[in-house]
Amino acid sequence: MSDNQSWNSSGSEEDLEPREEPGHLVGIADFSGVLSKWTNYIHGWQDRWVMLKNNTLSYYKSQDETEYGCRGSLCLSKAVITPHEFDECRLDISVNDSVWYLRAQDPEHRHQWIDSIELHRSIREGRREKGGVQGTIIIPPPLVDSGYGSESSLRRHGSMLSLTSATSGYSATSTSSFKGHSLREKLAEMETFRDILCRQVDTLQKYFDSCADGVSKDELQRDKIVEDDEDDFPNTRTDGEFLHNNNGSKEKLFQALSPKEINGIDFKGEAITFKATTAGILATLSHCIDLMVKREDSWQKRVDKEMEKRRRIEEGYKSALNELKKKSHFGGPDYEEGPNSLINEDEFFDAVEAALDRQDKIEEQSQTEKTRVQRSSPVPPGDVYSSTGTHRFSDKVEEMVRSHMTYSLQDVGGDANWQLVVEEGEMKVYRREVEENGIVLDPLKATHSVKGVTGHELCHYFWDTAYRNDWETTIENFNVVETLSDNAVIVFQTHKRVWPASQRDVLYLSAMRKIVANNENDPDTWVVCNFSVDHEDAQPTNRCVRAKINIGMICQTLVSPPEGDKEISRDNILCKITYVANVNPGGWAPASVLRAVAKREYPKFLKRFTSYVQEKTAGKPILF
Repeated sequence: MSDNQSWNSSGSEEDLEPREEPGHLVGIADFSGVLSKWTNYIHGWQDRWVMLKNNTLSYYKSQDETEYGCRGSLCLSKAVITPHEFDECRLDISVNDSVWYLRAQDPEHRHQWIDSIELHRSIREGRREKGGVQGTIIIPPPLVDSGYGSESSLRRHGSMLSLTSATSGYSATSTSSFKGHSLREKLAEMETFRDILCRQVDTLQKYFDSCADGVSKDELQRDKIVEDDEDDFPNTRTDGEFLHNNNGSKEKLFQALSPKEINGIDFKGEAITFKATTAGILATLSHCIDLMVKREDSWQKRVDKEMEKRRRIEEGYKSALNELKKKSHFGGPDYEEGPNSLINEDEFFDAVEAALDRQDKIEEQSQTEKTRVQRSSPVPPGDVYSSTGTHRFSDKVEEMVRSHMTYSLQDVGGDANWQLVVEEGEMKVYRREVEENGIVLDPLKATHSVKGVTGHELCHYFWDTAYRNDWETTIENFNVVETLSDNAVIVFQTHKRVWPASQRDVLYLSAMRKIVANNENDPDTWVVCNFSVDHEDAQPTNRCVRAKINIGMICQTLVSPPEGDKEISRDNILCKITYVANVNPGGWAPASVLRAVAKREYPKFLKRFTSYVQEKTAGKPILF
């Protein structure tokens, strides 16, 4: 192989251009231009002059240096052109283990290069099928078999580092060009470097073997000459390099040792390339180590995260198991409300709150249907509510009405020790803490203002049992035990059980009264009194705890004068509500639980009830 056919390095920037051999394609339009080529890890992307000619892609440092020979070339016969998946300007060209990474100026420029390369490849394949063009096309087997310009190019072109960068070493700044590479890519490069290194070692070994063979042959030849021509040797060696033969001419002694003549190998070039490959291996190994360290940190974080997740799951499992064990015993009498209950206050409250939440969800689903139901109950004339009546509890009713009018309407300030516990808009809820024999008897007082309804309407819907189930969500069942008069009934109702609290019932007299104002400028007052009584038809049982109540709802209607001659509308009325509740729950429920439940449930009840009345009276005549 001649010097012009040998390669100085594998695809590096010091490559020599191979001399064009007969058999290259002719008559196809050449294509050339500037592309950015990934040179190595140190220098990254560099602009190169790339030329497509005779089905061969070559690159030069610049257009001005094309006369000095190309720095690398690829035969496109077996090349694989891969447009990059994400970078619209990049295309990768690979032949065997060698890959050129190229970037065009823009996507259109890349498209032109791909079309030109495919055109060359298609024309070449067509001419191969026809057996040549004009009888002059001959495709050398080495080109077809290897995909490169020569045998040595296969050996050398896989090197991914330039000799210039290799001889100068790799610095710490080269790590910046490692960004974006995965460990798999670096390991693939290590495989390529290994193959290149093995081939270069074989090449150098051949050189050393050839040198050894040359020295051995020279020694044998010299010994033979000395033995055969010892007497006739005319001259002595003056420089240790030439002999004088019988004809007086000089003969080169170590002709076989010429580096250029030993298998056509450029020893200096191979040594430099070997150094470049070694530097590439070291750089790639360093980067692989960095990647593995980073991955180890990432894997460690994942392991720690999984361990933490497992710990939380195990704790959750243990907690759920303990709760399950508790619940399996909670059904027994030892964990129900009672003087010797084993359940503590926190667990009691959690269980009650959870049960109330479930009830609220169920009630929300059914409340819409309840509101749509149209119930009609005859409203007695107002005079009916002006007197107590003549039944056996009439004196008690009168006493309760006077008590509520006297004390319930008093201001919450002063020495009454009322504590504000809830404030939501116009609604305020107060409480006084009172206990007797460990039982919570906290009086509760709430004030509220509702637009668009009258006191008569509010008390009517609160007192009339026909509407009770529409707004009352805590009742399991109820029935009227006795009707005392048109404005007084005795009611027995059982409340829904909220485990672990015992189920409760209550028997009470409910009376509705109208209190006419003494001053014509003062509004009339409507009152509903609910207080506990005894009745032979509703005796206490062991199934429920009997609660005692004394509840009063006091409503006053305020009317603002309408504009001009307009009639009074619901926009002109406002009802002020005072709700007072004194409840003795009985039983052994913890005081903290009872107070927390009262604070939660009373405001909800008041908002739910007033909203219900506003919906029922909307669009109907005003009932004063």
